[in-house]
Amino acid sequence: MQETRKREIRKKADSFRGKCNINGYGIIDLFKECEAQGYKLVRYPLGDDADLGFTLKKDGDIVIFTNSCSRLSREIFTLAHEIGHVNLHMNDTSSFVDDSITINGRSADEKEQEANYYAACLLMPDDDARRFIDLMIPDFKDKGLAAMDIARLMSEFNVSFDMTLNRLENLEIIDSNQKLCLDNERTMRTVGNLLRSVGGNAKLNEPSNVVDIPYEYIDYVIYNYNHNAIPKETLERVLECYQLSIEDINDKLDVKMDDSDDDLEDLIGGLED
Repeated sequence: MQETRKREIRKKADSFRGKCNINGYGIIDLFKECEAQGYKLVRYPLGDDADLGFTLKKDGDIVIFTNSCSRLSREIFTLAHEIGHVNLHMNDTSSFVDDSITINGRSADEKEQEANYYAACLLMPDDDARRFIDLMIPDFKDKGLAAMDIARLMSEFNVSFDMTLNRLENLEIIDSNQKLCLDNERTMRTVGNLLRSVGGNAKLNEPSNVVDIPYEYIDYVIYNYNHNAIPKETLERVLECYQLSIEDINDKLDVKMDDSDDDLEDLIGGLED
């Protein structure tokens, strides 16, 4: 990636970050910030082997989905990655689907690499990372960083241990050997124990399994049900998320054909059509 393009991406990430609520160094709640910017956010636990996220344009709306079966820190990075697609690529492409290959940086696709760079700049800007280390880890110059320091950084910026290591290496704050040593220390002590030892946010290392579907998506569900695209069981499951029953929306339902065996995953997939 050329430096001129990196600079352009940093500017766009900084512009979005400037609209966010920051607590010290990190964005307090990127999910809320996403909705505040007018994006339609869907969070649903699709399963460990499913896609991590997607973004698409539908009826003039930007819809972003994240799989809440992921560890919270990974889900946050996935959301930042999808916001990157929105701000960098949505003029050229109407949808992106991301899995562990694209989110972990193993894809050779240029747009996926740019979205990852955007996410890193949004969540952990260069200046803020260096300022935190300078002010909060005073013995850094003499002793370097320990795994507990990485746990402090990840908790402060709401990112994963791996993302922190990758970001610090890219910023040349640590080298590849130091990264390997820190990764080995993490393996021996586990991220959860490290976070607890520094009083950090242990929830970052756990899946949230949140179900968060915007209220207006009920209309999507009803439309799909009325057109025989999803079964009654799926309709009932979605309505449960809103603490509603079929009786509450009975006036919006048409006469149905036979139910199919599709599931909520088909509804979410149907949003891409």
